[in-house]
Amino acid sequence: MKITALLVLKCDVSAEADPIILAQEADVSQFGFFQRSTAKDFIHFVARTVAKRTPPSQRQSVQHEEYKVHAYNRNGLCALGFMDDHYPVRSAFSLLNQILDEYQKNFGDSWRSAQADGTQPWPYLKDSLTKFQDPAEADKLFKIQRDLDETKIILHKTIDSVLARGEKLDSLVEKSSDLSAASQMFYKQAKKTNQCCTIL
Repeated sequence: MKITALLVLKCDVSAEADPIILAQEADVSQFGFFQRSTAKDFIHFVARTVAKRTPPSQRQSVQHEEYKVHAYNRNGLCALGFMDDHYPVRSAFSLLNQILDEYQKNFGDSWRSAQADGTQPWPYLKDSLTKFQDPAEADKLFKIQRDLDETKIILHKTIDSVLARGEKLDSLVEKSSDLSAASQMFYKQAKKTNQCCTIL
């Protein structure tokens, strides 16, 4: 999962003018050295195009080859993220929402008077590009689900390691007070049947 670029734009869908890039950060290191400038130009072009076509108070995702461009227009202030196809959509929009909150907290409504692309770096966006490469950082529910999945895997590994220490499942079945004689007999029959099948 990878985030290639994050941008904040001023866009007025009713106007003919292109959206204005207020802040941007991109990691184009996966491209060849001589392709990086072209990649950034293409990111700007796609960002303006998608932002212009994202109505106020709407979210949308646009597929482009192995990338998805996620856009969230909050009444003219639009955040965009260029992510690979494996980045979870919910995490992407959670990140864009956080970026818009942080932008408005830092700059208020000053973006409304912007007339040209901003060239001054915004450290929060650079930090976000690095920090949120892991979707769990952007989406706390995703993080909780991943932690639960990891716990389940650890439990499975623990059970496997207990049996690998020399204990045989057969002896555990015989000693178990939870299994009736009929259940123990069923286990032994099933094991014999499985052995016959694996010989073939």
